[in-house]
Amino acid sequence: MKASRIAAAGAVAASAVLAVSAPAFAHVSVQPEGQAAKGGYAVVDFKVPNERDDASTNKVEVNFPTDHPLASVMPQPLDGWSVKVTKSKLAKPLTMHGEKISEAVTKVTWTATGKGIEPGFFQKFPLSVGALPEDTDELVFKAIQTYDNKEVVRWIEPQQEGKEEPENPAPVLTLSAASADGHHGSSATAEDASDTSTAAPASSTSASSSDGADTTARVLGVVGIVVGAAGVAYGVLAGRRRTAG
Repeated sequence: MKASRIAAAGAVAASAVLAVSAPAFAHVSVQPEGQAAKGGYAVVDFKVPNERDDASTNKVEVNFPTDHPLASVMPQPLDGWSVKVTKSKLAKPLTMHGEKISEAVTKVTWTATGKGIEPGFFQKFPLSVGALPEDTDELVFKAIQTYDNKEVVRWIEPQQEGKEEPENPAPVLTLSAASADGHHGSSATAEDASDTSTAAPASSTSASSSDGADTTARVLGVVGIVVGAAGVAYGVLAGRRRTAG
């Protein structure tokens, strides 16, 4: 009886791990290709998953932080998507490379010209951005995901320190420190950013090999925990049987 309880507890623990791990795959997130160093330029990818099994995502809007505006934002062409970059006047002009900047990008909108992000897939939306601010450790974006059935999901909730992750967290880009040599260690220079606008169209395939490997690693990790829990339960049961014999 006790052995069956231990086995049941192991199964419950494994289920809890799966329940905790699953939502991490479903959030709209942003990650740099390489580093996003303070004061430098970087290429960042907004990763948008389709969370529905009966609708496709046909529009994605990313709103940029106004407290740390970015003067240079360049999208990479994507097959099956049109893109619009919206700029607004700055209340306080920026100075970049000795030149005053009076406006900055406040929103980038992608609209599907084809099937969009179908159920069971995700899409990456790359942007070249800079110069990144030097007086903060992160940039918080607000993303709005629209489905072809008119449903709108707002990924705009900030993470509160010491509290659980909100249901619809806003994408957060973590900034790394500038390198000691003063080159900021960014993954894209100003010249690289200019080249991005003429880069070859990126594939609209909704899964890449690197993300597939990452997902596989997470799944294997969860499977390992489940197998380990089952092994512990079996070991305890076998020990009790030997003791009883």
